[in-house]
Amino acid sequence: MAGYGTDDGFTAYATAAGYTVPAGSIPGARQRGSAYIDGTYGLRFSGQPTGGIDQERAWPRIGATAYGAALASDLIPQRVIDASYEAAYLELTKPGSLSVSFDPAKRVKRQKVEGLEREFFEPGDDGNIFAPNAPVSSIIDGLLAPLIGPVTGLPDIMVV
Repeated sequence: MAGYGTDDGFTAYATAAGYTVPAGSIPGARQRGSAYIDGTYGLRFSGQPTGGIDQERAWPRIGATAYGAALASDLIPQRVIDASYEAAYLELTKPGSLSVSFDPAKRVKRQKVEGLEREFFEPGDDGNIFAPNAPVSSIIDGLLAPLIGPVTGLPDIMVV
């Protein structure tokens, strides 16, 4: 299975972004980064894969649009490639960071520490596919914004 883009493209992206490429397998990180993009955003991309369910990656797509314009059915947008490079960089920086696992039975509902107390709420059961503990990158979200639909039914998030 191949990730989006190329190893040289990844290195050029990282250099242009001012990143120092950490040691590790670039092809492996690109593969995991591409799998993260497809798994996290794939159902929010417009259109459908040109090769149907058996297609290895989410792109290229039939019926995909960006900014209201149709995209060619053989196109893998540079934004998707760059987002996969960003994810690959995150994976190289902290291996395993893109595949967060959690045990729902061990989730904290209420926490009290030194007089501060906070309560956590579960998102409603509205069929939302968003994984509440999935890692989120604002850079990746920004790169893919023109290609994805909105996420609905998410709880409000407050950072303190």
